[in-house]
Amino acid sequence: MTGAAELLLSRIRDVPDYPQPGVVFKDITPLLADPAAFTALTDELAELCVRHGATKIVGLEARGFILAAPVAIRAGLGFIPVRKAGKLPGATLKQAYDLEYGSAEIEVHAEDLAAGDRVMVIDDVLATGGTAEASLHLVRRAGAEVAGVAVLMELGFLGGRARLEPALKGAPLDAVLVV
Repeated sequence: MTGAAELLLSRIRDVPDYPQPGVVFKDITPLLADPAAFTALTDELAELCVRHGATKIVGLEARGFILAAPVAIRAGLGFIPVRKAGKLPGATLKQAYDLEYGSAEIEVHAEDLAAGDRVMVIDDVLATGGTAEASLHLVRRAGAEVAGVAVLMELGFLGGRARLEPALKGAPLDAVLVV
């Protein structure tokens, strides 16, 4: 493990039994509070965006916003929020997806993405992959190309990568940390 990865991992706190018994929540707020760790993460994600030729960055609600916005600034790219349904004014594209306990819907402003855009999707955690998969469908429905997906942390035991592989259609999936 690199020094940067060790730093990031040391700033992620395990919270047992949150939000329900048996779940160990990965709290990234200590990482965000540490300027050295947050800068190291921002630099790593920005470098991935540049390497994969992204022209815009999509951040997934809500913690993906916190990571993607400074990455967009660092990489000199535009930031596009993908929100839960009903949170954006104006014309939107919506995408429904299944959760283990039901379904949800995300949306993006229709005019924020266009043909010729190469979009990097950024989020904090890849768990089961449902939200990331839905975001890839949204990006493509808007006429843009997927440059890749980048996450701070992949929870490998939940199988999100396997679920996401078909939707990636060859685009890269990068996880700074795999736990």
